[in-house]
Amino acid sequence: MHDNASPNGALVAVVVTFNRLAKLKLTLANLLKNSPMGLASIVVVDNASTDGTAEWLSTQDDPRLDILTSPTNRGGAGGFEQGLRHALTQHKADWFVVMDDDAWPEPGMLDSFMANTRPDDTAVAAAVYYPDGRICEMNRPSVNPFWSPRTFLRTLIKRRDGYHIPHSAYTAKQPTPIDLTSFVGLFISKKMLDTVGLPDPGLFIYGDDVIYTLGLRKRGFKINFDPSARFVHDCSTFQKNEKKTYKPLWKVYYAYRNGLIMYRRAAGVLFWALLPMLLVSWRMAASRYGDKKSAYNALRRAAVSDGLRKRTTRSHSEILEMTKVGN
Repeated sequence: MHDNASPNGALVAVVVTFNRLAKLKLTLANLLKNSPMGLASIVVVDNASTDGTAEWLSTQDDPRLDILTSPTNRGGAGGFEQGLRHALTQHKADWFVVMDDDAWPEPGMLDSFMANTRPDDTAVAAAVYYPDGRICEMNRPSVNPFWSPRTFLRTLIKRRDGYHIPHSAYTAKQPTPIDLTSFVGLFISKKMLDTVGLPDPGLFIYGDDVIYTLGLRKRGFKINFDPSARFVHDCSTFQKNEKKTYKPLWKVYYAYRNGLIMYRRAAGVLFWALLPMLLVSWRMAASRYGDKKSAYNALRRAAVSDGLRKRTTRSHSEILEMTKVGN
């Protein structure tokens, strides 16, 4: 038996799932390999899955599992907000770690994490890898290029590699300070959640993690990328989309609206110089959508209107209705 005492108090994991039962089973099995000292509880948010997830979860009897079933699919942002809110109120924990239903820490990682004393003003982003050992690019953290002229210039030249941490950071002996990261293997202290609040559930999908971590930095907290905190993300790599279109179409709304909110938070006053380029690019993209062009434009206009107002209250059903425009 492991002693439940840890210099950092207790750690609670929050996992959001939607219709990926096979992946969820693997994630939970890997999480439960950690001792209670490393992982006190796992809050699982089932986002109204229809693939038997709820039925399977109801048969699980591990005392560390705490299952929440949402009556509707609230997206990743809504799931993390619900899970973290529940974890904060129902579990006495000093640290929380968030992840998708297809990601998990490497064996013993959480035990190691909780065995070392950590300041509660510094969030920790894990090094995330594909199952085959390659660095998971979609989870590679970054710095905000708008906060450093040098990084901004490097971004203009190198694009993505200009502001994302270098691959060498994954083998470094020391953590790397960052500004932005994903909700896969992000460790957040209770102090941070109490100070900054929870993710905005209205964001639904896209950018909720970047917007939240930027908010942490703006409130004076630090975030470190720690190469010793290793996670596996069993996600399928992005399929190449030659037309560069969003499928299903409703994703246009969230990508554009949340993108505006994210860019504005990151760029500050420089956002207004960036805005015309974004608007022109999105307007020109309509030609890629063929007979769905009218619906695309309806979603685009709503996204721009709501994004500039920082409005995240439009219902998902209303957005789905927009995809029918012109049909």
